[in-house]
Amino acid sequence: MPELPEVETVRRGLAELLPGRVVARVAVFDSPKSFPNAPADVEQFLYGARVTAVRRRAKVLMIDLDTRYSLVIHLKMTGQLVFRQWYSRASSANNLGPGDKHAQIVTRDTTQIPDASNFAGGHPNDSLIGELPDRSTRVQIDFVDGSRLFFNDQRKFGWVKLLPTDEVKDLPFMQKVGPEPLDPQTRAEDFIQRIRRRQNSMIKPAFLDQTVIAGVGNIYADEALWAAQIHPQTRVKNVSDQQLNTLFNELRHILQLSIDQGGSTDKNYVDAEGRKGNYLTFAHVFRREGQVCHRHPDQEIIKLKVGGRGTHVCPVCQAEVI
Repeated sequence: MPELPEVETVRRGLAELLPGRVVARVAVFDSPKSFPNAPADVEQFLYGARVTAVRRRAKVLMIDLDTRYSLVIHLKMTGQLVFRQWYSRASSANNLGPGDKHAQIVTRDTTQIPDASNFAGGHPNDSLIGELPDRSTRVQIDFVDGSRLFFNDQRKFGWVKLLPTDEVKDLPFMQKVGPEPLDPQTRAEDFIQRIRRRQNSMIKPAFLDQTVIAGVGNIYADEALWAAQIHPQTRVKNVSDQQLNTLFNELRHILQLSIDQGGSTDKNYVDAEGRKGNYLTFAHVFRREGQVCHRHPDQEIIKLKVGGRGTHVCPVCQAEVI
């Protein structure tokens, strides 16, 4: 599943391309669970709607519309969002006006060439660059200018839901999810108060709990715990407030670095141009088992199982406290 930096890079790519575009129609391919929306709502609130913004909350994306509805998207494990637009000699004559709710997308011919501002983000398989729709395409959104947004998902766990914008915050997940770690209003004290509710838990599973802090997954939990010199199996009650403060600040630094680098090079996600992210070239422990610690050249990184998750640790930096 993507972590906060990977979803944020997808959001940024979409935010550059989607606002102002008007939805003409939607096609759903053999997976109703991927687009579980009433046809009447799609007709009334999606067709003819103009995109106003693209937002993110934790690992969930929201495409806001001028109908006061939003497309809420969860990529889950293998989701992709691919935006395609084309230049054509006939494009200016064939483009449809934004006022036509029932517009049909003009069929393009083979003389057209891809626009350089195409977008591809998500699970890095050939669907990012191949002809679409393909076998993994679950939802295709056509805009009146001839551009298209494809939601591809090999494993069919992801979804695209059309909801009133004001009701998105009332979704059970949104009610439970913790604060955004990179929000300037989120303080270390907020994080400490929330994680202290899990005093008897090991620190890593507590850190991964989305009700404690939003968007943190396996990669960045390992990296932040190494940076704060906390063993992932240490019980929360045995971690001082000072250490938790350091953990929060290190997490913020690592997440921002990863966003700046376009996300991780983990096998699941690439950046908004379809290129693999670059963060793991800066990683200190994640997927570095058997390699030397950057703090202690005489000590190798080891891999453990903590809470059922593969976990990377320097035994010297992160002394275990039972």
